Amino acid sequence: MSTASASVSFRPGAVLADLLPASRARDIALVAGGAALTGLAAQIAVPVPGSPVPVTGQTFAALLVGTALGARRGFLSLGLYALLGAVGLPWFANGTSGAGGASFGYVLGMLLASTVVGALARRGADRSVLRTAGAMALGSALIYAVGVPYLALSTGMSFGAAVAAGLTPFLIGDALKALLAMGLLPAAWKLAGRP
Repeated sequence: MSTASASVSFRPGAVLADLLPASRARDIALVAGGAALTGLAAQIAVPVPGSPVPVTGQTFAALLVGTALGARRGFLSLGLYALLGAVGLPWFANGTSGAGGASFGYVLGMLLASTVVGALARRGADRSVLRTAGAMALGSALIYAVGVPYLALSTGMSFGAAVAAGLTPFLIGDALKALLAMGLLPAAWKLAGRP
């Protein structure tokens, strides 16, 4: 890699996806790939007793997609995921689809979260363990900020019941996902030869 290309690849404001040669085809493939990764991760689903929302891999995938692709491509990727699932592609949790389910608010929250963590990654939030932890915590909070009220509205639960069914059981899993991201993202930058 030449010095000139290294300075472009690792410039402030770069995300991991920017390390690939720039082209429209790259961006289309990244957006489609991010949506597909989220859809695949959604199929890793474990039911939670007393909750209509399962534990899935999709929240981790959505945050990883946003962080690796940046705000614009992360938004487009999760937007594609949400749109195709809403119109019938069965790639939401447990092979479901549609916009009316109790957990669709979490999908909308993932769209917002991927955009925000992507913007933070452009500011270097994925290059150290502590900053990655902060970005993942904020992204998770945004997912819940949309998902829990949507759960309450769509099911008729009280807000307290929605928190008990749609937030509390997931906190330990989210902490484990954040730990995984804290190891993966800074390590990816080191492997890429960040100066």
